[in-house]
Amino acid sequence: MAKIIHAMIRVLNEQKSLDFYQTCLGLSIADRYPFDGFTLVYLRNAENDMEIELTVNHDRSEPYTHGDGYGHIAIAVDDLDGEHARLAAAGIAPQPIKEFFREGALMARFFFILDPDGYKIEVLQRLGRYQ
Repeated sequence: MAKIIHAMIRVLNEQKSLDFYQTCLGLSIADRYPFDGFTLVYLRNAENDMEIELTVNHDRSEPYTHGDGYGHIAIAVDDLDGEHARLAAAGIAPQPIKEFFREGALMARFFFILDPDGYKIEVLQRLGRYQ
């Protein structure tokens, strides 16, 4: 069977992205590989087997565009309200918490944040299928 090991995103400013992912998601550098022209940085924490791969193209000076195909990365947390307050206090500006109901039952509680390059991250309360 196939196993998802990482999702790659291109970032403009490595340090700004590292600070964001450490502050918001508790992700730290698992590996960092500089090459001629680009650097690959793999981020994870003890709870995750999957990683986010940051690709930093050294000669890039303009922000990346996401087109109309990118959606978001999703993470699950134990205390959604606490995370929302923590991120707001850190100056991240989380969007308001929303709730989805299906057949009268709460299916999901979540909010979105944006990383320094404008990638959406959905923060979900651990509930049901979102564990």
